[in-house]
Amino acid sequence: MWSTFFVTDEEGRTVAPGAAGTAGGIAPGGPSQGAAGLTGLMSGRSTFGGNKRRRTTSTGHSMSEAQEGKIKLAFFVAIVGVVLTVLGVGTEFWVELAPLKTFYNNQTCLTAHYGLWKGCTKTLWVADIDPERVSCGPAEMPGESNCTYFKFFTTGENAVMFQKTTQKNLNVAAAMLALFSLFLMVMGAICITMSLSKEILFFLKPASICFILSGVLVLLSLMIFHQSVLAFMASDHTVPLHYELSWSVSCIGCAGAVLIIGGILFLLLALPCSPWQKCLPHKDSSS
Repeated sequence: MWSTFFVTDEEGRTVAPGAAGTAGGIAPGGPSQGAAGLTGLMSGRSTFGGNKRRRTTSTGHSMSEAQEGKIKLAFFVAIVGVVLTVLGVGTEFWVELAPLKTFYNNQTCLTAHYGLWKGCTKTLWVADIDPERVSCGPAEMPGESNCTYFKFFTTGENAVMFQKTTQKNLNVAAAMLALFSLFLMVMGAICITMSLSKEILFFLKPASICFILSGVLVLLSLMIFHQSVLAFMASDHTVPLHYELSWSVSCIGCAGAVLIIGGILFLLLALPCSPWQKCLPHKDSSS
């Protein structure tokens, strides 16, 4: 007489090793098949776990390795934009101001450059300047430099350079937009970090919005700063002055474009289906 025994799976349910409906719990093939069923049940821990993982993947709460790689690649693009923005905002080479190199005397000339936070004046030797250059500069040349922070954010005073006066309202607006864009970049980076750590694709949508808005704000800050330079140049015409936008502006312009591209990539990755698959449906080989 065969004795019937039961086992319990990892979810706490009692399961007989044999097939349901057989006498005594014995499989139709005899004791060997019953023992095989018992062995398969006791060693089937990975089977239950595998079904659970497949259910988790089907509900959209986790991502595949391919999706994770694409997200990291788009995140790298966004990080490049963030680095360029920090480099541009933190430096004072947004615009260079240069009078004629012989305006003051034939030995030295004065040039200036400034950004969002401070301005610098530099004295250069005329003999070191390119003979074909009419104005003083460039500002990257070695010389005696004097830098001071603007008082827009403390006492509210305008800065005066070459008898021309800055427009503090435009300068402050450009600086505030740049700072707010950096805040949005930090929020977007936090969303991407949570998406990668928790394997949740939902965080890609707010991250894409943050990076796209930050790129737009960076470009808007650049436009307002350019308007402030034009207003600065029109404030006085006593000193003939030449101006040109410098390399910090180039960093800001490239940063805005890269951030917008990174945000669009996150938005495409957050879509339920790939736009490429929708535009170019895969054709079955049998058809």
